[in-house]
Amino acid sequence: MDRIIREEARLIILRALSEQADERLNSELLRATLETFGIARPRAWVHGELDYLAEMGAVTITEAGTVRVAQLTELGARHLTRNVAIEGVKRPSRPEA
Repeated sequence: MDRIIREEARLIILRALSEQADERLNSELLRATLETFGIARPRAWVHGELDYLAEMGAVTITEAGTVRVAQLTELGARHLTRNVAIEGVKRPSRPEA
């Protein structure tokens, strides 16, 4: 179950970033976003998921005090459009026909 939650959370994070005009959000706002989807975890857990996404090349991270600011990369955006599949991130659903 932990693996499924992490894969889902990573997809939610990528989607939340893609919905922003500059494709950036800080880790506290991402933590609150995950909570709205029923994934209530501390900020440190979110930082771990951001680290994973950065290692996979889906986001870049900038330290800003006690939070981290994540920015979607081209690879992360391509995962959301199903042009690539990033290991450890839930595959987005196919768009409605």
